[in-house]
Parts: sequence; structure tokens; C-alpha cells
Amino acid sequence: MRSHACSTVPLLFLLLFTPRTKPIHIQEQNPTNQPEQESQVTVPSRPSQPRYHGAQGEQRSDILFSPSDRIVTIKLRVEDPNGYFLTNLRPENFAVYEDGVRQKNVIVNIEHAPISLTVLMEFGGRYVELNKVLWLEVPQVGRQLLSVIEPDDKIAIFNYNDKVQTLVDFNQPHSDLDQLFDQLSDPGFSEANFYDAIIETLHRTQEIKGRKALLVISSGLDTFSKANYQRVLRAAQDSSTPIYAIGLVRSMQREAEVYGPKAPISRIDWMSAEDHLESLARASGGRAYVLDSDAEIPAIYDDIMENLRIRYVASYMSANNAASGPPRKIHVELIDPITGEALKIRDSNGKPITAKVYVQESYSPG
Repeated sequence: MRSHACSTVPLLFLLLFTPRTKPIHIQEQNPTNQPEQESQVTVPSRPSQPRYHGAQGEQRSDILFSPSDRIVTIKLRVEDPNGYFLTNLRPENFAVYEDGVRQKNVIVNIEHAPISLTVLMEFGGRYVELNKVLWLEVPQVGRQLLSVIEPDDKIAIFNYNDKVQTLVDFNQPHSDLDQLFDQLSDPGFSEANFYDAIIETLHRTQEIKGRKALLVISSGLDTFSKANYQRVLRAAQDSSTPIYAIGLVRSMQREAEVYGPKAPISRIDWMSAEDHLESLARASGGRAYVLDSDAEIPAIYDDIMENLRIRYVASYMSANNAASGPPRKIHVELIDPITGEALKIRDSNGKPITAKVYVQESYSPG
């Protein structure tokens, strides 16, 4: 089930199941004779605009239920209005409701998960002039990916022109990646079957478990795929793999302008190519980025990895004693533990902001 984005300040903290951190227990607030004072959270300074281009897709969440002990585990995202992960919330800021009943003894933490990343790179097409851009940009973008890959991650790399070619598979060691981008041959004249390549690589990711994604480094141009755009868009919507797209359209467009308005490449619909990349990413629950210069690459990868790896995780024993039954509704709020009201969140300049919690609306026990 797709995640539901709450547009109000209510949020949820989370639990990290790694040995590097210790679980934190949410304690019930005891009434006192002290006068109530409001609390608030001030988030760290972040860029004033999203790193990604256009709208992002609905962020997925996971809810797991263990019938033997009735433990419910929820993994979700909490973001500021620009899509950056909110990290400085306290356990007491979170309230979890199941079928309208607030759950007790919630354990919270942050999860930094290893990932399985499938990389699909455009490398060859119908226009020789544009292949020069691929020759320069694709190795540069791909090589900088290696700096954000961690030892427990798994990575497979493919390129495409008229067909998809395997460069590195998941079972190969990370050391094989070091020389990969130096060994890429000059991209030759061919078709650029982008839609077929997306469908094929999404199919390859179907059986991958855990946190996974498809990273696409491409212009979004398609010349002769068997699949049309509507078919590849449906494949993105139906897939459980989010697509993160780094678009090369701006670099190619600048190269095309060098040859003047009479050149065949001047008739390319660049805007549609860029829109198609964004739509595919949004439909899959991912993000699209437009690369204007190589200086932006590190920040793009930081944004992708934060969005892909980090989740809040909340774990509790369900107050419902049944080990099976109909779906149960889940609701998460971010609250002021002193007043019980919605938590006030401000940016580093003191301006009120609205946080978003991405959590699916229900789960089925048993």
C-alpha cells in the first residue's frame, strides 16, 4: 500500500535496528503542579529549496507485524517542506495510534539501512554530437557515486543504447568498481531505447529484498523502444523499486545549441525528455534531479542517500490482543509532550514550518 503524506505538523519518531544505537523508550507524561509551558523544535539550517526537480513521489513506509508477540514495527519518513529528513526530534514528540488507541511503551530510533542499488546509464544514441556529452558526463557522474557507497551496500551497473548491457552484477566485489568508469569505450552510433531499458532493469529488481532503488543517469530521450511512454510509466507505478533519475538534458541541450537551428538535433523536444524523467521518478516514489553542472553531483548524491537510507522506526506491542483479524488503521502524530498539542517546529531563522509524516494508513495482522 502506498504511503500517505500528512500535511499537518503531526509526525512520528523512529527506531533504528542497528547495534550502533541504543533503543529509547517513550515515557508517559505524568501530571505535575508546575505551570505548563510550550516546547518547540528548531531544525538545523538546510537549503531553502529542494535538491530534487519538480514533485517527489509518495514516500513508501513499511509496517511489519509479528503474530507471536504482537510486536508492530513501523518504518517511515519525516521531512521538512523541502524534503529534507528531520533528525532532531525527541522520542516524547511522537504518538502512535492503532485503530484510534494510543499505543504505550513505544521504542524509537533511527535506521541507516544498507541498500541494493541498480544503476542504469545511457551510453550511446542516434546523434553522434550528443554521444560526446555521454562520453564526458556519464563516467563523471558514475565515478562520484562510489564515494557514497558503503561496505554493506550491493550495487549492479548496467548501460544501455539499443540494448541493456551488464557491467557489474550484485555478486561482484566493490573493488571491481574502481576501474569501471575508466574502461568505458567511446559510445557509438545506435538507437537509445530508454523505455525498454527501464522496463528491463525494473524487472531485474523485483526479487531484491530490503531497501533498494534504481538510479538512472540519462537524458530521457528514446528513439526506438518497443514500449511506449505510457507502458513504462505504468511499470514505474507498479514497481516496488523507486527511481532516482539524474537528468543529462541540460548538458545535451547546450551541446546541441552549438550546431545551430538547422542541425537535426535542434528539433529534439528537450522539455518532454526532462518531464518524462521526472514523471517516472515521481510515479515510482523516487526523485528526479536536473544536472546543470558537475559541481552539483555531490549534493545530489547526498540527497539521494539520505532519502533512500534513513527512516524513523517505531516498535510497540499492539494493545489489540488478537494475533490476526481485519486491517488496523495507523495514525502518527508529532506532539508537544507538555501541552499535548501539535508540536511547533521552526526553521533555523525562527519561521514556522509544516513537517510531513509519510506512513501507510493501515496494516493487516496475521
